[in-house]
Amino acid sequence: MRKLAGAAVALIVAVAAACGDDPEPAPVRHPNPCKPPPLPGAASIDLVPAFGGATLARPVELVAGPGGRFYALEQSGRVRVLDDGGAAATPAYDVTARVTGTGEAGLLGIAFDPKFADNGFVYLYFTLNYTTPKPGFVFQDVLVRVQSKDGGLTFDPATEKVLLALDDPFDNGNGGRIVFGPDGFLYVGVGDGGSRGPTEAANNKNAQDTSSLFGKILRIDPSKGEPYAIPPGNPFANGGGRPEIWAYGLRNPWKFSFDRETGELWAGDVGERRAEEIDLIVPGGNYGWNVREGRSCFSDPSCPDAGFLDPVVEYARSEGISIVAGFVYRGAKVPSLAGKLLYGDFGNGNIWSADAGSAQGTLVKASGLQISSFAEGPDGELFVLDYGSGAVSAIVPAAAAPAPVAPASTSLAATGCLDQAAAISYDVASPLWSDDADKQRWLFVADGESITVGDDGDFDVPPGSTAVKTFSFGGKKVETRLFARYEDGTWAGWSYEWSDDQKDAVLLEGAKTKPLADGKTWTFPSPSDCLRCHTQAAGFTLGLEARQVEPRPFTPYLAAPIDKARFPTFARDDGRAYLHANCSGCHRPGASAGAATMDLRFDRSVAEMNVCNQDARAGFGGSADPNLKLVTPGAPERSILFARMVGSEEETRMPPIGRTIPDPSGTLAVSNWIQSLGGGCP
Repeated sequence: MRKLAGAAVALIVAVAAACGDDPEPAPVRHPNPCKPPPLPGAASIDLVPAFGGATLARPVELVAGPGGRFYALEQSGRVRVLDDGGAAATPAYDVTARVTGTGEAGLLGIAFDPKFADNGFVYLYFTLNYTTPKPGFVFQDVLVRVQSKDGGLTFDPATEKVLLALDDPFDNGNGGRIVFGPDGFLYVGVGDGGSRGPTEAANNKNAQDTSSLFGKILRIDPSKGEPYAIPPGNPFANGGGRPEIWAYGLRNPWKFSFDRETGELWAGDVGERRAEEIDLIVPGGNYGWNVREGRSCFSDPSCPDAGFLDPVVEYARSEGISIVAGFVYRGAKVPSLAGKLLYGDFGNGNIWSADAGSAQGTLVKASGLQISSFAEGPDGELFVLDYGSGAVSAIVPAAAAPAPVAPASTSLAATGCLDQAAAISYDVASPLWSDDADKQRWLFVADGESITVGDDGDFDVPPGSTAVKTFSFGGKKVETRLFARYEDGTWAGWSYEWSDDQKDAVLLEGAKTKPLADGKTWTFPSPSDCLRCHTQAAGFTLGLEARQVEPRPFTPYLAAPIDKARFPTFARDDGRAYLHANCSGCHRPGASAGAATMDLRFDRSVAEMNVCNQDARAGFGGSADPNLKLVTPGAPERSILFARMVGSEEETRMPPIGRTIPDPSGTLAVSNWIQSLGGGCP
């Protein structure tokens, strides 16, 4: 149907042109000559829908439970019961009225007591709102126990008992994973208490402070004591620190798991701005935060080695933004993964495997998902949660044995993607700011396929299509980027650096900086950097939407005409349009902006944007000035959103990648919008 609709649109345009209604020649569709590089590596796994195709709302955890059921946690506060038929209509438990399930807060952890069949005990970890605000804190991180009296179908609220409560000063970096180990004790991951940014993170010493429970993995015995007992063998059981501590020096141990064969404990520690890491957790181990981040110095330039344990696997933040530790695979369906640790990244959706002794993972799937968690079934088979779509997928072998991937030519000319005559050349009304680079944009659409336009105006570009953008300064091309959608629906980005003679450009393997003649420094993004802004929540492409483009050049490729009355073109000096184009890829529900809860899409009301007179969740350079709001009506100079736009400091500027100098026209447009709110928040 999509192919026929596209042909019909093209025919209507052609007839109109023949009748003299259009003084210009009608756009003509051309075959697609563009062949981007193959995806890195050949996928050795596939992801298939699980649990009857059940869809959840922002799922963050999934565990196997009693009766062959699985239990999923929705961040907003619901425990959902899953089986092969899908998700039960009624939650097993619901704390939505007591948590703020946004950013990195909410319902985060669940564990069933090893003796559940006898006692019905279930443990939950969530961020509990105060009934009366407590100065200096945002909520409590709580570990509670509840009891099920019907075999796990529901949990009785009347039985809820708080075992641990920590007053948390910030709402990011909360940890939340809770797991019973093979020793029968409960392991609890606690973040370092958070911060408003890297400057303040450098001053947060909780993770190195053994008198604090923040920035630790704890080990307790909830079957004894009041409210729990300290197991024998805990490193500080006899003094020198809090007796609950099992390991420390962690920023945000978001996910960890035990190898069901060896008993080894593997954790993923989410980084601040330099590194993501996988750690092998040992009793009393100090993993370095916040003196180090990964193997690099963080808060102390001299970076003393006080017995810190190095990560087993580490990758730079340019390659991912939020590591998600999975499990050592002990299932039977994918023999090639036997004994290997699987882990992923929330930002780019990559899934890697790593041998116990390996310092680097092997890419097994570029999923494009917002991976929030992995899960393990009783048989050792694994699942993946997609935070963005809410889908649960089972990991299975690739449908066919992966064919060897031929080495890609490093020549841009060899891809065919420079043939603009065969592409849709277009401009956008409100462009992304890229340090004042001149840009050319064109799009190749898969042969025989059409572009559809969603209810929000976003273009859905079919698999086999490639968007191209060239960046130039003073008439000299510096970089060309390809952003391609592959046949399996996966998106990937590629950067090419132009030669000095301007005859061709060469494919880059990763991020790179290059000094320019005018004194600027140009940054070439890594493939993972592309997916930091081109998010799943934003539909991956950013400029390809009805409000941004004039429809004429797209006409032969559209499944249906664009309704410009519904989607009028952005005004270039519109501050809201600028925020939509430059910021909303990350700052919208389901995207990758961490603790931030702003929604900067153009079609949101000012109230729905969550910025007007709102306190910052991630702050500005560590500032706790109560006079600074995200947007202070009528006062750009007291608005954190504006300060991030005009700032040049790496740790606080926005957007965080793609620019080093402010955009004068963009900042003026946003300043004018903030001033227009001088009468107060609508």
